[in-house]
Amino acid sequence: MARHNEHPLRSRLPAVGTTIFTVMSALAAKHQAVNLGQGFPDFACDPALIEHVTRAMQAGHNQYPPMAGVPALREAVGEKMERLYGRHYRAADEITITAGATQAIFTALLALVHPGDEVIVLEPCYDSYQPNIVLCGGVVVRVPLTPGTFRPDFAKIAAALTPKTRAIIINTPHNPSGTVWNRADMLALQDLLAPTGVWVVSDEVYEHMVFDGAAHESVARYPGLAERALIVSSFGKTYHVTGWKVGFVAAPAALTAEFRKVHQFNVFTVNTPVQHALAAYMAHAAPYAGLPAFYQRKRDLFRAGLAQTPLKLLPSEGTFFQCVDISTVSTLSESDFCQWLTTDIGVTAIPMSAFYADGFDQRVVRFCFAKEESTLHAALERLRQLSPLT
Repeated sequence: MARHNEHPLRSRLPAVGTTIFTVMSALAAKHQAVNLGQGFPDFACDPALIEHVTRAMQAGHNQYPPMAGVPALREAVGEKMERLYGRHYRAADEITITAGATQAIFTALLALVHPGDEVIVLEPCYDSYQPNIVLCGGVVVRVPLTPGTFRPDFAKIAAALTPKTRAIIINTPHNPSGTVWNRADMLALQDLLAPTGVWVVSDEVYEHMVFDGAAHESVARYPGLAERALIVSSFGKTYHVTGWKVGFVAAPAALTAEFRKVHQFNVFTVNTPVQHALAAYMAHAAPYAGLPAFYQRKRDLFRAGLAQTPLKLLPSEGTFFQCVDISTVSTLSESDFCQWLTTDIGVTAIPMSAFYADGFDQRVVRFCFAKEESTLHAALERLRQLSPLT
């Protein structure tokens, strides 16, 4: 029998430590800072949604649901996708309910990526993408979004494509920058991928948070993309219940079949009463319809307050994030600035460098404005202490 020390523990993610969100939230709690770092609301969801969960539990919906999700919820998702984006996804074999969007993305990659396959990510990007690819045995190919605007550079994406490219992950509306892809972007991607066999994992968790009258350009709208895409979204983001960790994936039947092969063994299924509650809630209203205006009011309030500080505002076209250029107020690195802002000013932000594998520092930090107005006012009052560099 081998002794324990003959087989030392080898990390699957040796370069990964504690996420910046955990680090900064702990620092915010320690210093009683207003936490605009981690992206979650500090306000309650619609009480009717809670009532639907209670009724579902009382009705006995407390055992395993079908592996792919409660049929009524999959039907509701399919109806929404067709109504908003003009593409029909069958509930039976093209929509799967997941344990949040993060699980959905990981499962999609596990279904698609084989050891040695290349997967393109557009940096800055959500922090789960690259570790997920590594855990699949894939090779991460990092392509930068244009610094400052964070728009896709299709010449650079084209240059990154090789015979080994298995998939590309896209994210619009974009976390962390708040940039929203437009129709021209989607058509460019569709044309670029047309002669290839590259799959698309489309992270659309902020699909209902697009501002200034713009439409969310889901890949579902574009046949040449939809036929090769797994679309990921989040009930948690849409209905202010991030802790419920429920999302969905919509994809053509062949892709969904491969997705479900993995899903059944890494999660199997998802919280039953919450699924029934979401289905009932969606049947009686389209509460996501008011979300753009709801979050735009918060964005506009926050931007108006930030305009009274020396911080330089970047565009926020969607999501619930606002980025600012700090070069007018500090010579510190993004990371050091966020720590100083928390400890000395009492407001917590996230450094943009945390969303780059190489820690690229462009003097930009991210705030989350998915907060009560009182929370935003408290943060703005503290941020007005900032002075411009002389």
